[in-house]
Amino acid sequence: MTKADGSFARFRELAPGREAAFGDELRAGGFTAVRVFLDDFRTFLRQYDEPQQQEAERLIGRGRAALPEPGRISPSWARIWEEFASIAAFKRDVFRRIPPDSREGEWQVLLDNPYTNGQIVVYPALTFLEAAYLYAYFRTDLEPNEVIRMQRIHTVLHDTGRSPEPSGGEGRNG
Repeated sequence: MTKADGSFARFRELAPGREAAFGDELRAGGFTAVRVFLDDFRTFLRQYDEPQQQEAERLIGRGRAALPEPGRISPSWARIWEEFASIAAFKRDVFRRIPPDSREGEWQVLLDNPYTNGQIVVYPALTFLEAAYLYAYFRTDLEPNEVIRMQRIHTVLHDTGRSPEPSGGEGRNG
């Protein structure tokens, strides 16, 4: 395989038992082919919704069978299947803990280590699926002293330094 475009889409439609042959094709395409495949796989993990949970878990198992040692192509991929499996497991947990009728609106994910002087990291203005993915992604490597929060925003005031001053009775003393 010299062209990696669409490899993940083909992989999703792959007949059972064809994982090894697909992996051979992918490896023959080299670093770029594998990278595009894994990038597209990550995009799928980022975007899938609860009805696709079992498919995500099944695809991770099939991906591991197709490409059992991706770290031989790039050391940064040595634990990619463990990472992907962990993301899917934590997304499953998010879906279990937050009912579908509570998923609308704006979400944010916060990361903090209360025992350091470092700042809190906030990912604001997210959809539920974006927040679920980020929560799962960061939850995967969360240290015991770190805290992660995924929360829905009910009221938002958004201003910039160039926003006009309050007017009428809305001032500080009003």
